[in-house]
Amino acid sequence: MKLIFGQGDLKVHRFKVREEDLASFDAGLVHPVCSTFTLAREVEWAGRLFVLEMCEPHEEGIGTMLHIQHKSPAFIEEEVEIKAFYGELKHGELTCKVKVYVGNRLIATGMTGQKIMSREKINQIFTSLDR
Repeated sequence: MKLIFGQGDLKVHRFKVREEDLASFDAGLVHPVCSTFTLAREVEWAGRLFVLEMCEPHEEGIGTMLHIQHKSPAFIEEEVEIKAFYGELKHGELTCKVKVYVGNRLIATGMTGQKIMSREKINQIFTSLDR
């Protein structure tokens, strides 16, 4: 693992809310705003931007935790900006704090966790599970 970042370092990820990102289930549209599911996917990606640069070729990151607290909605066609702040690296697990904005409006806060492990170890874990 490459130790190239420090506490407070920043990664920014942006995405535009599309129709398929709206809060809906098989029964139909719930609200015409960005869904929690979409926000979770994009927030996790923002934290993963650190991991992608930190991993050696034989390593990979695996999600360990995700927390999102909504503050305000994001509407279709709005650009969402996610700021991921490098937090702590402990026992190979990186935690990042996140702040999510539409313009100057804070729409969510949260935290992500990803553990960096050898691809071999991850494969061992997966193959040892009963399915």
